[in-house]
Amino acid sequence: IPLSGRNPLFQETLGIKPHLLVLNKMDLADLKEKQKIIRHLEREGLKNVIFTNCIKDENIKQVIPKVTELVGNSYRYHRGENVEFCIMVIGVPNVGKSSLINSLRRQHLRKGKATRVGGEPGITRAVMSKIQVSERPLMFLLDTPGVLAPRIESVETGLKLALCGTVLDHLVGEETLADYLLYTLNRHQLFGYVQHYGLGEACDDVASVLKRVAMKLGKTQKVKVLTGTGNVNVIQPNYSAAARDFLRAFRSGLLGPVMLDRDVLQSFPPTDPSQAPGPRDM
Repeated sequence: IPLSGRNPLFQETLGIKPHLLVLNKMDLADLKEKQKIIRHLEREGLKNVIFTNCIKDENIKQVIPKVTELVGNSYRYHRGENVEFCIMVIGVPNVGKSSLINSLRRQHLRKGKATRVGGEPGITRAVMSKIQVSERPLMFLLDTPGVLAPRIESVETGLKLALCGTVLDHLVGEETLADYLLYTLNRHQLFGYVQHYGLGEACDDVASVLKRVAMKLGKTQKVKVLTGTGNVNVIQPNYSAAARDFLRAFRSGLLGPVMLDRDVLQSFPPTDPSQAPGPRDM
């Protein structure tokens, strides 16, 4: 999820409770500058961060010990007779909140899915009842629908969020998203799409790229064209279908790992390996 896509009001509200930022889908991100990401987040007051991949259960076992530590150290926390932890999972749509719960259950309870997941926003529509994810400590999680800030700070941030699938594609326009994706990939010299689709060379013109993608995939359609001698059936590339496949390939990692917010990190000097935080600091 773009580093610039968080809601300051949301963050301020979280300040009254211990919280852990889980950056999921780490397999899709370019994490070569991971230390800069951590430093950027620390500068904004987010010191408890874990990168995860719920598909392969990577780093999932770090979550419950960290949550237990944070809750136990909270000055607002009073155990009394309460012997269980109840945690709420919140975030923008389609980042893997339900997948995180299922992954924790796999790791700690050896049990399967407890909540539905999908590749588009809006799968979770209501706050669910408590779902157990651990026996020791006894911990329950509440799954919640994804929430976005009521106002996005810029058009580009909105496009980044849309590329990550946090809103339904048709609300922005699949070809518009494909155009911005192509611009981003070329700008950062990430030419995995050229190899993936066998295009031969990079190109800045989205219409040209989508046309070639459509022809490669056999995504064509018959269109009636009115001429002076009557209607003529013409075979045209299906640009919408090509755009959908382009977006799907990006979101599946088939175009290579991408860091959409690379520009956000440019203000940081190169990381000094001698000062880089170790595993315990992360």
